[in-house]
Amino acid sequence: MFSIKKMVYTAFLVALGVVLPMAFHSIPNAGSIYLPIHIPALLCGIICGFPYGLACGIITPLLSSLLTGMPPTAFLLPMICELAVYGAISSILMRFVRTKNTYVNVIISLIGAMLAGRIVYGILNALIFRVGNYSMQIWMVSAFVTALPGIMIQLIIIPIIVFALQKAKLIEVK
Repeated sequence: MFSIKKMVYTAFLVALGVVLPMAFHSIPNAGSIYLPIHIPALLCGIICGFPYGLACGIITPLLSSLLTGMPPTAFLLPMICELAVYGAISSILMRFVRTKNTYVNVIISLIGAMLAGRIVYGILNALIFRVGNYSMQIWMVSAFVTALPGIMIQLIIIPIIVFALQKAKLIEVK
């Protein structure tokens, strides 16, 4: 895929990362349950590759916070780090995970990126951003229990989007 095409997809996904959460934030706690801002970073890493996924993960929450106030400043830096990891790791795994099934490659990449991003988010909160106010229990509940609907949405929607784009010959996923 040409770099200009990847830049256009990345810009679109950043814009989607600003607009999509706005639809969810009218519902109390919907952002932490459905994780709408995570989808564009994961998708960008999978379809555009490393530097674009990383950039999408950094720019999306920053721009969203500046334009909409979400995520709030207190959560912005850990979220930038988490989404950057999502974009970077999903792209790295898509490049190196090689089964004979593209669907399996996408799912493995998503799960690996989601785990890595949540681990980074937890470590940063425990050691830097929320020292003394963060525990393993808080991390487990917020990263996996509260977020379970969002995780399921990501595991269902992202492969469907990837296959639709691939079938339309808009992207080539190997």
